Amino acid sequence: MIAAPGLSGSAGRRGGGANPGEGADTGGSARFRWDARAESDAGGQNLPAERAAAPPPRPWMSPPRAHHFRGSLGRFATGVAIVTFDGVTKRHGITVNSFTSVSMEPPLVLVSIARKTRAHDELAGRPFSVNILGAEQRQLALHFAGRPGSEPEWVEGPIAPRLARVLAWFECKPWAAYDGGDHTLYLGEVVDFDYRSGDALAFANSVFTTIPESQLGMEDLL
Repeated sequence: MIAAPGLSGSAGRRGGGANPGEGADTGGSARFRWDARAESDAGGQNLPAERAAAPPPRPWMSPPRAHHFRGSLGRFATGVAIVTFDGVTKRHGITVNSFTSVSMEPPLVLVSIARKTRAHDELAGRPFSVNILGAEQRQLALHFAGRPGSEPEWVEGPIAPRLARVLAWFECKPWAAYDGGDHTLYLGEVVDFDYRSGDALAFANSVFTTIPESQLGMEDLL
């Protein structure tokens, strides 16, 4: 799904064939969708009568204010990544732009996944790969964001499946998961990684753009 300012969607496959009929989560941005699912007290206990009778909480800002908030955050340009993993019954890919490094020792990365994403629950406790896309891989981003095309080429990594010929990739073991409001923050410990030369696919102001390779390669300054 493509929506300002984030990307969020999923697609999957069974066995070796494409499964475009599964659909994808296309209802909002990667970062800012309200989670309408009810939550219960820990342990499954019933809520007290006075709490049970209370009206559901209202969104913390009005729709116009939320739209402006999305637009403000959309001014922060990001790369585009696809999180890939094997679920219980099939393979999943989720297009995201909420990805960041967390630690060098141990090597940790983080992806933020909307709770309404269809593959959200299946990612818990599973190894996954983060695939950073090159500028020429826009269609691949759309494929896993609710606009499926031809089945992509997969690489069967020793830790988790990944996509062929991406700009960079990280295979990760699950490290931790944290509540992030209407998202879950999944941390992975990087087991293997690599990158290639090329321009990077980027996302800013609700549109795709390109970061030229000449602007990359400043690792020593970070």
